[in-house]
Amino acid sequence: MLKDKRYFLFDIDGTLAVDETLYDGTKELLDYIEEIGGKSFYITNNSVKSRKDYIEKFARWGIRAEASQFMTASYATCEYLKAHYAGKKLFVLGTPSFRKEVEECGLFVTEQVEPDVACVVAGFDRTLHYGKIETACELLLRTEVDYIGTNPDYRCPTAFGFVPDCGGICEMLKVTVDRTPYYVGKPNPEIVRMCMEQVNARPEEVLVVGDRLYTDIACGINAGVQTALVYTGEAKPEDLKETEYMPDYAFADIRTLLQAFKRAKGE
Repeated sequence: MLKDKRYFLFDIDGTLAVDETLYDGTKELLDYIEEIGGKSFYITNNSVKSRKDYIEKFARWGIRAEASQFMTASYATCEYLKAHYAGKKLFVLGTPSFRKEVEECGLFVTEQVEPDVACVVAGFDRTLHYGKIETACELLLRTEVDYIGTNPDYRCPTAFGFVPDCGGICEMLKVTVDRTPYYVGKPNPEIVRMCMEQVNARPEEVLVVGDRLYTDIACGINAGVQTALVYTGEAKPEDLKETEYMPDYAFADIRTLLQAFKRAKGE
């Protein structure tokens, strides 16, 4: 039940904020969770920003946050790569900041077609150009080269609407090379489990909150915890008529969730 929740796992883009604009009610909800002895985590599929980037961004919003609260798709992907590709050569289709994050994990990254590349790693890439696409295609046509994606989101919300996200870029590559990556980010439940393990959370204490059915809500369902959908990003009320990923709760926005949570707590 909503009143039992102590640990909130929030998506960011389209849920708490869009671009540099914090949604109404976000800071109040985060403060309230802290007041009742709970904790907020941020489980974003954005692979452009590092955890350090997010700490700085939240500070500009007047929100204190620690690195351990951010489970980004890029961080989760780096953890996966360290476990499976240590000492191997990778081609990263992503922003310079994501490539730097991979390198800082002790992994070797190349920008060229080389015979010993073990894996193509795709992320959301605002610096994407045709040369990168050609290199990725040439490598992916080799059956021995693995293929990892940070997240399957097709679209990333912006102030004017949407731009292609990692999943959209990977769909373009799929049409060309007929390959689909293994996605590390949501809806992979590991990102939720990493948060829960930090605080020894019980499933009934956890709520995953997001704006997308096929990533955020599916992730919570896959992890065995309750979910809440907000209609400030991609999903709309009519989408619930056909989805296989039905949220436990649905709210117009974060402020409405805050109000419902306070009522559930008897306030």
